[in-house]
Amino acid sequence: MEKKPHFVRREFLPREVPSISLALLLAAILLLNALLYLYLNKFYNSLGRVETDPGLCPFGHFKFGGVKNCSPWLSCEAINREVRKLKCVGEGAVKKVFLSEWKEKKVVLSQLTNSELKEDFLHGLKMLKALQSKYVVRLLGYCEQQFTILTEYHPLGSLRRLNETLHIPKYKGMNTWHRRLMLAIDYVSVIRYLHSSPLGTLVMCDSNDLDKVLSQYLLTSDFHVLVNDLDALPLVNRSAGRLVKCGHRELRGEFVAPEQRWPYGEDVPFEDDLMPPYDEKTDIWKIPDVSNFFLGHVEGSDIVRLHLFDVHAACKKMDPAERPSAQEVLDTYRKVLTLLIREAAMPATREML
Repeated sequence: MEKKPHFVRREFLPREVPSISLALLLAAILLLNALLYLYLNKFYNSLGRVETDPGLCPFGHFKFGGVKNCSPWLSCEAINREVRKLKCVGEGAVKKVFLSEWKEKKVVLSQLTNSELKEDFLHGLKMLKALQSKYVVRLLGYCEQQFTILTEYHPLGSLRRLNETLHIPKYKGMNTWHRRLMLAIDYVSVIRYLHSSPLGTLVMCDSNDLDKVLSQYLLTSDFHVLVNDLDALPLVNRSAGRLVKCGHRELRGEFVAPEQRWPYGEDVPFEDDLMPPYDEKTDIWKIPDVSNFFLGHVEGSDIVRLHLFDVHAACKKMDPAERPSAQEVLDTYRKVLTLLIREAAMPATREML
């Protein structure tokens, strides 16, 4: 009689343990899926997401550096009085760039260097004002009379320095295939924004080689991509029959799209008037080359390239009309990111099983 309770306990435990284990396993899988969803949702929301940053100020205003209130764009007087140049950090064909200081904050002051290119400078300012969003560097002020623009400072600089930055000990943890793919997604997101901007379909013309493309974009401290230079951004208007040409000189090399190259052979001298115009699909042609730079040669990057092979092949179609839109490329990139993160999470799920 005394052994009966002992027998009952031994009979009951083997039935109870599997039920508890199964419940814990299901809870762990649900938690893993929830974390995966939150992770993906944090970086790339649904396709209908708002183009402007929710924290962005009304037109003509800005805020940055943790300040809660919006301030009006700085005027000529305020820039002359309150902004102090520290050192020259770059110079291009159109403008010279100075690291500067405003109210103990680092900022960037850009000034026209070639009076013959003042129209390009003013066009860039016009674009910068009109396109303020999470894809574009923040405008802090300007002075048209003095051809001066004030923008937010990003210490990591242009994308040309990406590989150098990722080898700094502080940032080595960022040097992974998924972080690099997210930078490529940011880049394609900027192209998609320009192709469907509030002003219409804009073409990124300052993009005749990879180094030039990378110089147009900034890497933020939280590892996102912003377009910084909008001096050469012509408008395509198909309904009005308006296409574009990126400059008035002959473009060469495999990096530029086929339709951007002189179509009449070496025997016919280049003439700008005879050069046919083109549309925004020139930007699509360049996406695979830029993304290849982003992906680098880290563990897993070749797997990413394999998954992007088809869409990149479509981007390189000789006929511009057969290339995908920037939105279609972006959709594919996001799907690949989601798929690969899920696949990376599967081994942990199998171990629990």
